[in-house]
Amino acid sequence: MKLTALDISIIFLYLIAVAAIGLFLQKKAKENKEAYMLGGNTLPWYALGLSNASGMFDISGTMWMVMLGFVYGLKSIWIPWLWPSFNQIFLMMFLAAWLRKSNVTTGAEWMLTRFGRGRDSNKSHSIVVAFALLSCLGFLAYGFIGLGKFVEIFVPWSAVQPYVPFTVAPEYVPHFYGMVFTLFAVFYSVLGGMASIVWADVLQYAIMTAASIVVAVLAINNLETTPLNVPEAWKTPFFGATLDMDWTGIIDDVNAKIKSDGYSLFGIFFTLMVFKGVLASLAGPTPSYDMQKVLSARSPQDAAKMSGFVSVVLIPTRYLMIIGFTVLAILNYDQLNLESPTGIDFERILPAAIQRFAPSGLMGLLLAGLLAAFIGTFAGTLNAAQAYLVNDVYLRYINPKASNATVTRMNYTTGIVVVLVSMVLGFFAKDVNSLLQWIVAGLYGGYISANVLKWYWWRFNGSGFFWGMLAGIIPALIFPYLFDGLDLYYFPLLLLVSLAGSIIGTYLAPPTDAETLKSFYRTIRPWGFWGPVAELVQAEDPSFVPNKNFWLDMFNVVVGVTAQMSLTLLPIYLVLGMYTELTVVAVILLVCGLILKKTWWDKLPEDGTSVAAALKQRLVTHK
Repeated sequence: MKLTALDISIIFLYLIAVAAIGLFLQKKAKENKEAYMLGGNTLPWYALGLSNASGMFDISGTMWMVMLGFVYGLKSIWIPWLWPSFNQIFLMMFLAAWLRKSNVTTGAEWMLTRFGRGRDSNKSHSIVVAFALLSCLGFLAYGFIGLGKFVEIFVPWSAVQPYVPFTVAPEYVPHFYGMVFTLFAVFYSVLGGMASIVWADVLQYAIMTAASIVVAVLAINNLETTPLNVPEAWKTPFFGATLDMDWTGIIDDVNAKIKSDGYSLFGIFFTLMVFKGVLASLAGPTPSYDMQKVLSARSPQDAAKMSGFVSVVLIPTRYLMIIGFTVLAILNYDQLNLESPTGIDFERILPAAIQRFAPSGLMGLLLAGLLAAFIGTFAGTLNAAQAYLVNDVYLRYINPKASNATVTRMNYTTGIVVVLVSMVLGFFAKDVNSLLQWIVAGLYGGYISANVLKWYWWRFNGSGFFWGMLAGIIPALIFPYLFDGLDLYYFPLLLLVSLAGSIIGTYLAPPTDAETLKSFYRTIRPWGFWGPVAELVQAEDPSFVPNKNFWLDMFNVVVGVTAQMSLTLLPIYLVLGMYTELTVVAVILLVCGLILKKTWWDKLPEDGTSVAAALKQRLVTHK
C-alpha cells in the first residue's frame, strides 16, 4: 500500500507540531546551561516518565523486538534483558534517588562529588566523558541505520532516483535516507533543549498509544478468522537448556535466522544475560539520555517515581504494537517482501507489515509515531552528548566563564558535529542487530565493574575508576575481532579484565580524601561497604543513621521485575486470546502492585532537595 495524501498530511502535522514546540521553548532554553540540559529541574515526574518511555519506543528497537517476537514468540520477552530492560526497576527502587541527590548536570560531573578534585579524579572524569561520547555516538548510529531501513520500505529508491542528480548503491540507500531525516531531527533537538524534548515526547507517546491499540485490534480481528501456525514452543515463555524452536514445514527460513543469532543454547545465554544484567543495573544508568532524565527530576523522590512510571506506560503500549505486528506478519508471511541485497532481512518485518496491513490514515499515524520515536530517541541521546561536550569539556577546560549566549552557540555547534560523526560510524555498521550487540554486550561490558564499585565500596578511588574503565573499554573494542559468536559469551572475560584493572588501579593510589567521602556518603546515603566512612560521619553527627535498606531494596527489585514481566505478558496474552494465562498474570501483577505500595511507594523519602540546597551542592562541587 502506498502513502496517501491523508497519511502524508498526518506526518507533516506531527513534524510541524514538534518544530513549534522547539521554537516555543527556545527562549527558555537559552537562560542557562541547566535550563537547556535539564529543563531547569522544573519538569514534573510523570512528564519525564512519559518522555523517557517515548525515547525507548524507538524505531530501531521496535523493529528488532518485532523480529524477535516473530522468530522466538513468547520467549522473546527475555531477550531485551540484554539492555538490560529491568535496570529501570533498580533505578526506581534506589539508584535514581541516589543519583538525583547529587544535584549535578552530567554523569561526568558526578565523578567530582564521588572522587573530589585531583589528578586521579580528573582522569575518572575524562574517561566518563570519553565513554559517554562513544556510547552516544553508537546509539545515534544505531538509530540512524534503523530509520533508514524503515523509510526505505515506504519510499523506494526507484521513486526518488529520477529527482536527484546522483545514484546510490542499493546497500547504502538506508544510510542515505537516514541522513536526510537525521538533518531534520538535528534542527528540532538542538533548538529547545531538554524541555522541548520532554513535551514533544509526551505528544509522541499519545500518538504511539493510539496506533498501538489500533494495530492490536487488527491482529485480534485477523486471529478470529485464521489460526496462528507456529511451533508449539513459540507460545510459552518457559524454556530449558536449549531453545527447541523448530520452524521446519512452517517457515523454514526462520531456522537459519535462529542459528545465525546464536540463541540456540538458550539456558546458557539466559544465565549470562541475567548475570550481566544484574551487575549492569547495580552500576546505575549509563551516561546517556536516561541519566539526563533522572538528573532533570525536581527531587530524589520524583526521580524514583519517574523511573517506575517508565515501565508502566512503556511496556503494555509497546507490546500491543509488537505482538500485533508479529501476528499480522506470521499470518501473512508470504505477502511480505523481506528480500534485501544480502538475503532475507527479518528486521524489515515491522515496516513491511505496516505497508501491507495499515489502512489509510492509520499508516500515517504509525509512520508519524515511529518517526517521532526516532526523533525523540535521537534528540535525547544528542542532548546527552551535547551536555558532556559543553559542560564537561568546553566549560571545564576551555572557557569556564562563557556567557549564556556563548554556551548556546556551543550547544548548536557540538550538536551538528556529533551528528556528522555518528553518520560516518553508521556507514561501518553491518545492521541494527550487530551494532546493538556491540553496544550492550561489548562496550557496556567494559563499563560495569568500575561503575558498580563506585557506588558500594568506599576504598574505590578515581585511579581505580580510570584504570577499570580503560581495562574494560579497550578489550570491548578489540574482542569482537578475536572471538566468534555472541558478544555476550565473552562478557565474563571482559568483566574479569575490567575488575582487575579497577582493583589494581585502586591500590596504586591513596584513598579518596576523607572530606569528599564523608560529604558523598552523608548526601547520597548508599548502602554497601562504607563502614569506615560511616564511622567518621557518625563521630561528627551521632544522629546520622546509615542506610540499612539493602534487603528491602533487593526484595522490591524481585517484586518489581516480576511486575515488569507481567506487564510484558498482559498485552501478548490479550492479543493471542490466551485468557487463562491472562488472568493468572493479571492476578500476579495486582499482588505485586499491592506489595510495592507498602514496601516502596509509602517509604519514598520526603522531597528534601530545595533550590537552596541544590545551589549549595553545585557550589561545593565546582569549588
